[in-house]
Amino acid sequence: MELGASEQDESAISEATAQVPALSARVRGAELARMLSGPVDHANAIVSIHPGTGGNDAKDWGQMLMRMYLRWCERRGYKTELIDYQEGDEAGIDGASFSVQGDHAFGYLRSENGVHRLVRISPFDANARRHTAFAAVEVTPDIEDEIDIQVKDEDLEITTMRAGGKGGQNVNKVETAVRMKHIPSGIVIVCRAERSQHQNRRMALKMLKGKLYEIETQKREDQAAVQAAGKAQIAWASQIRSYVLQPYRLVKDLRTSYQNGNVDAVLDGELDDFIEAYLLAAAGGTLKKGGVAEDLDA
Repeated sequence: MELGASEQDESAISEATAQVPALSARVRGAELARMLSGPVDHANAIVSIHPGTGGNDAKDWGQMLMRMYLRWCERRGYKTELIDYQEGDEAGIDGASFSVQGDHAFGYLRSENGVHRLVRISPFDANARRHTAFAAVEVTPDIEDEIDIQVKDEDLEITTMRAGGKGGQNVNKVETAVRMKHIPSGIVIVCRAERSQHQNRRMALKMLKGKLYEIETQKREDQAAVQAAGKAQIAWASQIRSYVLQPYRLVKDLRTSYQNGNVDAVLDGELDDFIEAYLLAAAGGTLKKGGVAEDLDA
């Protein structure tokens, strides 16, 4: 384009300009592919929705969010399956969960983790006043939670000894018992129940892996407890995105500042621009922390 401009070649400028949209799309696709390279981004997802502050408006908002995500999944060709659905007493839902199966479902939907805020004229208010409602969206990867325990030979200190006590003819004559110490953890396993050293070694290794599995599981549970304790209340000062239907119409993500005035389209599942903005901001380290949006009554 610069060359065409310097030579005042209109055809060269037109040709270069025509290539920009395709090149831009390729660059954006490459950036998104880089952002979806996490260890579980490829996985299916489980989406859970929990109404928060706002009474019936919050329960209705939860159902609206569920429809929005199901429509988004439908647009992308993702398969969904309802896991849990608790209907509200008067309106909406008390809670719902569904699975999403498709390429990089979790990688895309992880951008939706957090509290979503709705501002509108409440259909449940006889005086037609404006109400604010909140609902939390939780997205987790749908993978088999198997912990692969790898034990390196160099991490093991193995000694053999005579089994002792009553048993077969080899007992007290051959060193069939095995004492196995896992050096990194300090765990010691002694196995002498089997008739051969090979069998005792195999059993000791199995027992060691079981203990290491328990330790790793406990570690994950402790981390999950810490995370749960730190979860924000589903209310003010914790939202990631605001959906305003009154007094103006605007959907704004507080982490990326991306906004869209076509609220109906967003609520009908057009979320790709919000998701891409989140992924690209996360890649560039420019994500903002969610929080209080503007005061509509000011």
